[in-house]
Amino acid sequence: MRFPRESGILLHPTSLPGPHGIGDFGPGAFRFVDWLVEAGQRLWQVMPLGPTGFGDSPYASPSAFAGNPLLISLDWLRGDGLLDDADLAGMPAFPDDRCDFGPVFDVKTSLLRRAFDRFDHGNRGRANEAFEQFCRDQADWLDDYALFMAVKEGHSLAGWHTWEDSIRLRRPTAIDEWSTSRAPDIRYHKFVQFQFSSQWSELRRYANERNVRLVGDIPIFVGDDSSDVWANQELFKLSEDGEALEVAGVPPDPFSATGQIWGNPVYDWNRMRSDGYAWWVARIGRTLETVDVVRIDHFRAFAAAWLVLAGASTAAVGHWERAPGGEVFAAIRRAHGDIPVIIEDLGVITPDVIALREVLGFPGMNVLQFAFENNPANVYLPHNYRRESVVYTGTHDNQTTVGWFASRSPAEREAIQRYLGRDGADIAWDLIREALASVANTVILSLQDVLRLGDDARMNVPGEASGNWSWRFRSDQLTAELAAGLREMTTLYGRSGGAPPRTTRNPWDYTHPSGAHQATNPLA
Repeated sequence: MRFPRESGILLHPTSLPGPHGIGDFGPGAFRFVDWLVEAGQRLWQVMPLGPTGFGDSPYASPSAFAGNPLLISLDWLRGDGLLDDADLAGMPAFPDDRCDFGPVFDVKTSLLRRAFDRFDHGNRGRANEAFEQFCRDQADWLDDYALFMAVKEGHSLAGWHTWEDSIRLRRPTAIDEWSTSRAPDIRYHKFVQFQFSSQWSELRRYANERNVRLVGDIPIFVGDDSSDVWANQELFKLSEDGEALEVAGVPPDPFSATGQIWGNPVYDWNRMRSDGYAWWVARIGRTLETVDVVRIDHFRAFAAAWLVLAGASTAAVGHWERAPGGEVFAAIRRAHGDIPVIIEDLGVITPDVIALREVLGFPGMNVLQFAFENNPANVYLPHNYRRESVVYTGTHDNQTTVGWFASRSPAEREAIQRYLGRDGADIAWDLIREALASVANTVILSLQDVLRLGDDARMNVPGEASGNWSWRFRSDQLTAELAAGLREMTTLYGRSGGAPPRTTRNPWDYTHPSGAHQATNPLA
């Protein structure tokens, strides 16, 4: 699928402003969409929207299908009558520029439980009907996920590998017993997913009506302690006890002499082939219910993945194993048609990865921060770009551009200045201009770079287990002047798609998907 000439912003919803300690689908999200429109942007890229796991990373989730409960707006729940003013009056005073995930989790979980109790014990008519329909429509993954979370809570959140054999290996009698004994908790987790889906769908609709498309993100591998692995053990290379035989990683490279061991269990592609890659077809289908464009993280593993024996001390002893990426996407296309996909093709990219990318016709990524090495043939330099590619100033794993430039040596800074023809005094917007002016059809800018922020606003430092993913911007940072400046440059390089759309419709005069009328304007 060919992408039009356009640009957008990379920002995870947790980084949005708001009063409850973490960005969510409330007023801040709708205001951000409005700002994107004023700034001439047509894309909003997020990171994976699933529940977070170890280290609060959106790339380590207990489910490839579920949504993150912490993104549910408490203001919406109040507008639906599931919370009241008294419930929110006792909220702690959270910082407005960082998310402290532990306290936020405790507070929001308590309030979500309270909202569920009111929902489950009230006569809510159409809301109940919508909930039951959601449970039926999503049963293929929702039943396993809700049971997994309930059993996990029944084991003090211990990983499923430590559970007793009967439920760890999913024996039917154990499934029945846990489904009965934990029925209220199972229903709670389904309720939370219903609320997530309802709120996100409304936010997506609001964006789409204003010609803003949502770009999602799915990691190719899933977490070991996840409902995906527990419920589909036959699809992974596991022992009879459910332990991973091999795990994913990357080989040694200039950044790591021993490579990296990620620990994700790897797919049994032969078993997946036997049912037409049904799990992948379902996963992509669920993603397309959530976003408009799919970004696939670590795409190269669809050509070949670096596998390491479980328990190995270093990734240097791993090996490449080929993967049937062509077959997988043929099955996906048979089910879903020609879907819009962006691939992350960074790192160790071999000819087989390039060949697969070209056969499938997916645009890959160019990162400007990787470009300036005094090598005119560097593929990340703008004069080497292809039209069918996506340009980033930096990704969620990079320094901010301001921090990156400050950390370069004098010789490196001189090389950057020489290529750009600028002194680097406004380096973030210098790179933004370079990206927008390029021939690449798609440009994604991190909001940190648009705001000209330093490394204190960095989202993630790979290899560091804590302190990541917590950055949030303040509502006063997104100004009309900033939007006007970005729109001017976006229009100059033919990416804005014209003037902002105008509508006379009141976006808050609607019936909420839960069936309850949204009486409170979240933007007020």
